[in-house]
Amino acid sequence: MTPDAARERERAGEILDLQEGRGHVAVATTAEARALLRAARRIAIVGASPDPSRPSHDVMRYLLAAGYDCVPVNPSAPEVLGDPSFPDLASATAAGGRFDIVDVFRRSEATPEIAREAVATGAGALWLQLGVVSWEAAQIASDGGLSVVMDRCTAIEHRALRAERA
Repeated sequence: MTPDAARERERAGEILDLQEGRGHVAVATTAEARALLRAARRIAIVGASPDPSRPSHDVMRYLLAAGYDCVPVNPSAPEVLGDPSFPDLASATAAGGRFDIVDVFRRSEATPEIAREAVATGAGALWLQLGVVSWEAAQIASDGGLSVVMDRCTAIEHRALRAERA
């Protein structure tokens, strides 16, 4: 088995564990995830892309239109959707205050370090986007007092919230 195939098999197993509720950490339910969105005002978009074909670009655009204060975090992009991008959570937090949600559009293996940054900067929640599952990151965030959401899209959950209100 190639290293890529082994990583993909491990990732699939982690997603199945999450879906079957066999995780190592308590992960937010649908109702809890939506409550986080209801209460949130400031969201870091880690991995935000200036490329309109990337999901992070569309989600950030959607969340901005929904009234959230979204801050792009991407060391490779000077700006996203007209907003200056920050190289890391620490500099983004220093520039504007703590984040209610750290919304992560990065590969699962990059998320433990992001979870450490989220804890260190006093964020309220670590939200790993669709297809992103890391029990290590979830454990770090949970141990640091953050709520944890995995394998869910903030924009999809927000749309469902709007539909509930209608």
